[in-house]
Amino acid sequence: MAIILPVNEHFPFIGENSFIAPNCTIVGDVTIGQHCSIWFNAVVRGDVNYIKIGDYSNIQDNVTIHGTYQRNGTDIGSYVNIGHNAIVHGCAIHDYVLIGMGAIVMDRAVIESNVIVAAGAVVLENSICESGYLYAGVPAKKVKPLTEDQLNLLQKLPHNYVLYSSWFSD
Repeated sequence: MAIILPVNEHFPFIGENSFIAPNCTIVGDVTIGQHCSIWFNAVVRGDVNYIKIGDYSNIQDNVTIHGTYQRNGTDIGSYVNIGHNAIVHGCAIHDYVLIGMGAIVMDRAVIESNVIVAAGAVVLENSICESGYLYAGVPAKKVKPLTEDQLNLLQKLPHNYVLYSSWFSD
């Protein structure tokens, strides 16, 4: 069973039709939109600051989402895909974004809409990832404009995860 706990009287809110894997952890000041999925072993830890996740976003296996005490909450938009083992910390991620597997997004970074952060990339503090581009590397740098296929993928992936999560419903 998922661990869903209040912290200092802040109770997680989970929107309708969202899939919560039985072994994920969601604690504190967390708001999750509708049609989201929080996958196996993911940790959404709103203990030291808030976390907001928009509609149709998926937080995949082993992802960690956190903030910085008294400084930075974490805002994640709608139609966002956060890949396996990523770390998202005290930043803002706009709509239609893919954060690749094992990527790290640090405090006060802003990921604008329609961006792909490649697997293993590290987006440093205070960075801005401009809409319409692929970012890769350590530290992450703008690599190239997104192709039409990549932009279509950003539209399609969130709906795929709604389908995948339906396989686990009663």
